[in-house]
Amino acid sequence: MTHAPAVARPNVVVAVLALSGIVVSLTQTMVIPLVPKLPDLLGASASDTAWAITATLLAAAVATPTVGRLGDMYGKRRMLLFSLGMLAAGSAVVALSDSLAPAVVGRALQGLSAGVIPLGISIMRDELPAERVGSAIALMSGSLGVGGALGLPAAAFLAEHADWHLLFWSSAGLGILGAALVLSFVPESSVRSGGRFDVPGAAGLSVALLCLLLAISKGADWGWGSGLTTGLFGAAVVVLLVWGWWELRTAEPLVDLRTTARRQVLLTNLASVAFGFSMFAMSLVLPQLLQLPEATGYGLGQSMVAVGLVMAPNGLVMMAMAPVSARISRNLGPKVTLMTGAAVVAIGYGLSMVLMSEIWELVFVSSVIGAGIGLAYGAMPALVMAAVPVSETAAANSLNTLMRSIGTSVSSAVAGVVLAHLTVSLGPVSVPAENGFRVVMAIGAAAAVVAFVIAVFLPGRTPAREEETEPVAAAH
Repeated sequence: MTHAPAVARPNVVVAVLALSGIVVSLTQTMVIPLVPKLPDLLGASASDTAWAITATLLAAAVATPTVGRLGDMYGKRRMLLFSLGMLAAGSAVVALSDSLAPAVVGRALQGLSAGVIPLGISIMRDELPAERVGSAIALMSGSLGVGGALGLPAAAFLAEHADWHLLFWSSAGLGILGAALVLSFVPESSVRSGGRFDVPGAAGLSVALLCLLLAISKGADWGWGSGLTTGLFGAAVVVLLVWGWWELRTAEPLVDLRTTARRQVLLTNLASVAFGFSMFAMSLVLPQLLQLPEATGYGLGQSMVAVGLVMAPNGLVMMAMAPVSARISRNLGPKVTLMTGAAVVAIGYGLSMVLMSEIWELVFVSSVIGAGIGLAYGAMPALVMAAVPVSETAAANSLNTLMRSIGTSVSSAVAGVVLAHLTVSLGPVSVPAENGFRVVMAIGAAAAVVAFVIAVFLPGRTPAREEETEPVAAAH
């Protein structure tokens, strides 16, 4: 296939799509400083207000593969506008709420915007000149980091010094701005698969993911051996098996499992699970270390604003690594980039074993880990897209994003169990022990090593832009 004709203003298209990615990651990050305050703000128990986080996770898991497939079929720009619209609408609902139910509904609507980054990457593949695609994709992947870097300190500052509703009004405004810019500057791709949407496949995958992620995210509260938790895990397995049977037999599946089973796609997705797991360990440990009182002997007694400022360099380094990731992929292939990223993350976690007693040490460690994540996140979409037809780009990228999210959810659950069991007493309360944090960081390092080992088995460097050899018929 000849590459899509170059758009008139590729720099503007890249900037608008990257900004949309930053807006979505901002929205995911901004609620973190509010979590301890939500019971008071919404007049509900801490276990109930946790649904404001869980609802976003579940909605994102359901939306990501569905929106990706719809983008391939009916237009990626159209689904990008839908996603940004859901972000703006959900933010407005939360901004207007003072009780739990509307806040959870609004947060679920926000979760429906999770497909923005894989859709943006897919639009770049369709619309940009071939020589621009690698660096643009790395930049789009890195936008996740910038959203977090900007969002955490800004949200913490607003949460401490202003009405918390202002956070969500800001998010709604950014969603509307992003949609307006996409409408004005991003062309609709002519690459569409058409066909009939696989409703049973979407329903089956959604039910399986809801069961799996509910069990993972709420298992600690309900008890890992409770009937509800084990029942949800069992239901997830059964529904996934039935779903797989259906997908292999339907003519136009939601997820083409034969394509997904290709060595390059399968191994990249497995590495993404390990990477998502590894990445999140740091996000859980560093804020707690920074905020625990100095009386523990290892806590640094900092405010939430300080936490945001310490974490900010991590996201900025992620974004700064985008051109480096693209250059390594261009010269040596994305497999080498992914392996390098995994090695750097493992080194960062290794350093954290001995560098966790001063603020500058935590800034340094998180920046090293951010550099590795930036390298790897730029390589994953390139690996996936080199092995799938143009007509399945958005669905394949969305599935890869979903794999990362599952890794992140499992990481959160595992770290929660470790920190709940390794505690010390501080007056009348128990707090996570220093060794607990070290164990979580060691698990993060191990997950990065697993991602490295998986990447070793990826096929060697493929011919430049393999997708250009796809027959035109694949896109129509």
